[in-house]
Amino acid sequence: MLTYPMDVAGLHRDLPICKVHDGLSIAAFVVFGDAELTVACAKGLLELVSPDSYDYILTAEAKSIPLIHEMARQSGAKQYLLARKGSKVYLTDAIKVEVRSITTQRDQTLMLSGADAALMKGKRILIMDDVISTGESLIALEQLVELAGGTVSDRIAVLAEGDAANRSDIKFLQKLPLFNADGSVMG
Repeated sequence: MLTYPMDVAGLHRDLPICKVHDGLSIAAFVVFGDAELTVACAKGLLELVSPDSYDYILTAEAKSIPLIHEMARQSGAKQYLLARKGSKVYLTDAIKVEVRSITTQRDQTLMLSGADAALMKGKRILIMDDVISTGESLIALEQLVELAGGTVSDRIAVLAEGDAANRSDIKFLQKLPLFNADGSVMG
């Protein structure tokens, strides 16, 4: 298996290169099961923003769940907000938006419970993701914040993939290139 060596948050990892389609591959960054990486990345993400610049942190399930949990633990937050991918019986009075991310390759619905939406009203929301690539998930999270009556205070990610690394509206710990089908770095 081809891998891409990366140093992020003071740790070295070899990321497996995975085919998205014939002309595009990505290096898979997954914190699930890697407690050391989760703790280090959460610390790094918290250092990107002032603790008094937001009221709640929001992310989309699923790969960012360990990160947002660890960020809440390290910052002393008693609560964080999670946009779910699809309907759940306990998501009463939910607000929702449609999204298609690079890793999912199909339309999905991001949903926020009515209770979480009510918490956001008039609040400053820090949007966090593990990897920002096309920005589609980020846009969907921003739409949820707007629908709930909150304000996006900042956008942070562990990695900015491809052209996302050139964006001025996000803060991130490390750049991650995109790859050709043969595993070579794009362009």
